[in-house]
Amino acid sequence: MRKGKYKLKSEHFLIGTIVVSVFLMLGIGYALLSQTLQINGTANITSKWKILFTSAEEKEMNNATTQLKEITDDTTLTLNVVLTQPGATATYDVVVANQGDLDAVLSKIEGVEETNSSDPLPIKVHLENIKEGDSLLKSEEKTFQVIVEWDASVDFNETNMSKEIEITLTYEQSDGGVPVIPTPGDDTINMGGQDVELVSSGDGLYVDQYENGRYIYRGQSPNNYVEFNDELWRIIAKETDGTYKIVRDEILPETMEFDEHGYRSYENNTYCTQLQSGYGFCGVYGKVSGTYARPDGRLSGTVTEDSSIADYLNGEYYNGLTEIAKAQIQQHNFYIGPVEYYNETGNDSISKNIAGEKMNTWTGNIGLVNVSDVLKASTNSSCTSATDQNNQLNSGISACDSNYLFDIPDQTTYWIINSTVWERFGHPHSTTVWLAGKYGDMAGLGDNLASEGDINSVRPVLFLKSSIQFTSGNGSKTDPFIIG
Repeated sequence: MRKGKYKLKSEHFLIGTIVVSVFLMLGIGYALLSQTLQINGTANITSKWKILFTSAEEKEMNNATTQLKEITDDTTLTLNVVLTQPGATATYDVVVANQGDLDAVLSKIEGVEETNSSDPLPIKVHLENIKEGDSLLKSEEKTFQVIVEWDASVDFNETNMSKEIEITLTYEQSDGGVPVIPTPGDDTINMGGQDVELVSSGDGLYVDQYENGRYIYRGQSPNNYVEFNDELWRIIAKETDGTYKIVRDEILPETMEFDEHGYRSYENNTYCTQLQSGYGFCGVYGKVSGTYARPDGRLSGTVTEDSSIADYLNGEYYNGLTEIAKAQIQQHNFYIGPVEYYNETGNDSISKNIAGEKMNTWTGNIGLVNVSDVLKASTNSSCTSATDQNNQLNSGISACDSNYLFDIPDQTTYWIINSTVWERFGHPHSTTVWLAGKYGDMAGLGDNLASEGDINSVRPVLFLKSSIQFTSGNGSKTDPFIIG
C-alpha cells in the first residue's frame, strides 16, 4: 500500500488590534509506485501513484483579502490572507486530483483539532466537503474548501500574535476507491458516561465539521432522545466545553410573539427603534454588551433589554421546571447574532451563517435553536445555507429534510434565536426573525416579523451540565437517555 501525505500550514500575525495576516501553506508529498521485479527474468510495474493539488481559487471573502496565492511543483499551495476584523472569513476552493493509475481513498485527516485548540483561539481553520473515507479514483478530481476565520465573538487585545496550523491528509491505495469504514467501537464519543459511535452517513452522531471539538446529531430519526423535566427532549450537540445542548421534543402549547409590541423601552436602544424600523419592536433575542450589528456593517447600535420571549422563557417557563431539572441546567452563552439573507447575490454558506450568529452572545438559562443548528441537523447535501434553503423553500423544494428538528406537526413554525437581515437594505432590517417550519410535505427556514401579531410556536433550548451522567437508555424514543 502506498501513502501520500498532504500538509496544510498556516501562520497568523496580528498587526495592532484589527488586522490579522494569515499565512497558509498547503503542501503535498506523494510516493511513486514504480519498481522492477525479477522472477526468472524482469517484470516492470508501470502503474503510477500521483496525487496533487491542481488549483486554489477564492470562493467567499468576508472582510478578507488575499495577498499571495500560488502552487509550486504541483505539491505546495501557499496562501497569504489578511483578515481585517472579528467575523472575517476567507474561503478557498482547492482541487486535489488523482493523475495516477491507481485508485485512492482518504484514510485520515489529522491536525485540525490540535491546531484549532492552540492559542490564539479566535483564529480557526477547517475543511468542508472532504472527510475521511472519501474515494479519489484514478483520473478523478475533488474540490473541497479551506476556510480561515476570525471568531466574531472575540477581539484581540494583544499584538504580535501568531499561530501555525498544520493539517495532514493521508491518501492510501484502495481497491476501487472503497471508502474506509471505521470499525464499530473504534471511533466513539463519551455521552454522559456512555460510548456513542460516530457515523459518517445516515442518522446518528457526527463530528461537527464547522466547529472543532463539537459533536452533533443529524438525520431524520437519530437516537438522541433524553428525558429531562419529566419530558422528552433531543440532544442537539455535545459542546466543546462538555455541556449538552438540548431542545424540547414538542413545541410548547402556547404560541407567542418574539417581541411584544411596546414591551421594551427604546430610550437607550439605537439598533431597533421606531425611527429606524417604524414598528417599535425588535428582532434581537436579548440585551448585548457593546453593539449589535449587521454582518455587512450597514446598521449597528445598542440593544439594552431582553425580548419578551426571552423574559418568558427565563422567567415564568424556567420557574415552572422541576427543582431537579433546574439543578441540571448550565447557564450558558447563546449566539444571538444576525444571519443575513442574501436575496440579491445569493453569496451564502453555513460558515457565513455561523459567523453572523457569533457576532453577539447572550447569557442565560433558556434560549432557542440557532439557524446553523437546523441546517447542520439535515443529512440532505442540498442544505447548504440559510439563503439557499429559503430560496428553495420558496420554490417548493424541501432542501433541509432528513432532519429531526423538523419532526413537528404540519403547518407549524417555531422561532429561531437569530434575527434576519436582508442584503437588500430596503426590507425591514431590524425587526425580523428566522423561523423553522413545516408546510405539509415541505420543511425549511423562513422569517417573520417579531411582533405586530405575528405569533409562532416555541421550542425551548438549554445546556445540560457537563457533569451529568446517563445511567440508562440508548437514546431512542422508547428508551431515552436517563439522567442519573
